Amino acid sequence: MINYLAAIPQFPVANWVEDATAWITQVFAGLFDVLQVIGQYLINGMTGVLSIIPPALFIVLVAVLAYFASEKKWGLPVFVLVGFGYVLNQGLWMEMLNTISLIFVSSLVSVILGIPLGILSAKSETANAILKPILDFMQTMPAFVYLIPAVAFFGIGVVPGVFASVIFSLPPTVRFTDLGIRQISTELIEAADSFGSTASQKLFKVELPLAKSTIMAGINQTTMLALSMVVIGSMIGAPGLGRQVLSSLQRAQVGTGFVSGLGIVVLAIVIDRLTQALARDKKH
Repeated sequence: MINYLAAIPQFPVANWVEDATAWITQVFAGLFDVLQVIGQYLINGMTGVLSIIPPALFIVLVAVLAYFASEKKWGLPVFVLVGFGYVLNQGLWMEMLNTISLIFVSSLVSVILGIPLGILSAKSETANAILKPILDFMQTMPAFVYLIPAVAFFGIGVVPGVFASVIFSLPPTVRFTDLGIRQISTELIEAADSFGSTASQKLFKVELPLAKSTIMAGINQTTMLALSMVVIGSMIGAPGLGRQVLSSLQRAQVGTGFVSGLGIVVLAIVIDRLTQALARDKKH
């Protein structure tokens, strides 16, 4: 049987990507160096500030925040006391602080980029048509692939971990911001127009306040996706609980891996419940 596919030339996609990556790395080397310094400074600075707080005081402060965020219910504060107490007892406190810093910086960058892009997508159908396939690509591409350009641009360390986390966790903020603004009733928009509101007044005084609960849901998803990159980011040198899990995997230490993994679970539940509670508060 004739193999007709053999007659079709194979496109050198891999070569194209490698050439593009090499070109970007060379042309924007200065920018990547600046971002490397800024990112390292932010994460080290935040970790340093958190480490100054005594662990017992830190746990109590988070428990108090959880108490008020959950409408003065005791379930979440008790979980914070028990869960963070477990992390402290297992000697993983600094690893957890490193993880919190990584998640916070990744989520902050994703929100700073995502909300304006979501607003642009909601206001412009052209921008929406361009952003939608890009966001689909970012969400469906395996997270491990993002480590390759991250290492090429920034080398090994915490900053490439942040870079990969931002790419992976950015889409929900963009999509939910777009959705929240589009769901606002046209009557309210027409009422704002009838009162002579400018575009900026309408955005900041009508659309964003009404879309807050939806945007907060997107931020919650972004934060959880950033947390899910903790272990993957540790493969390129990102510190924290993920590094402990990776080390246990490499050494086949089941018990140590379970202890570190449970610490990630505790942190994930606390962050998820807190952001959900804050979203509900905004809604009410």
